Amino acid sequence: MLELLFAAGTGAATLFGYLKARQFVRERLRFVDVAHKPVAPLVAGAAAAVVAAPVVWLLPIVGAPAAVIFGVGVGWGVRHGSQDARKRLPGG
Repeated sequence: MLELLFAAGTGAATLFGYLKARQFVRERLRFVDVAHKPVAPLVAGAAAAVVAAPVVWLLPIVGAPAAVIFGVGVGWGVRHGSQDARKRLPGG
């Protein structure tokens, strides 16, 4: 039962990271060229996983896959936010 709660927490954190990353790139980084490069989601996802690693280290039941899943969610958010921003730009 406890594992199910941690899985739900991981899913909620991943969804939150995805939505916030997408919103941030779409609204704040729309004119930043580096945010639209193909490597940007990989860098953002890796950075998010590294930042989340100490948190999941404190919760041994959650484990390292939770940090990786969170990083993937942030990377997807960056990618989709970049696509949204390019659609909104003139000539994009």
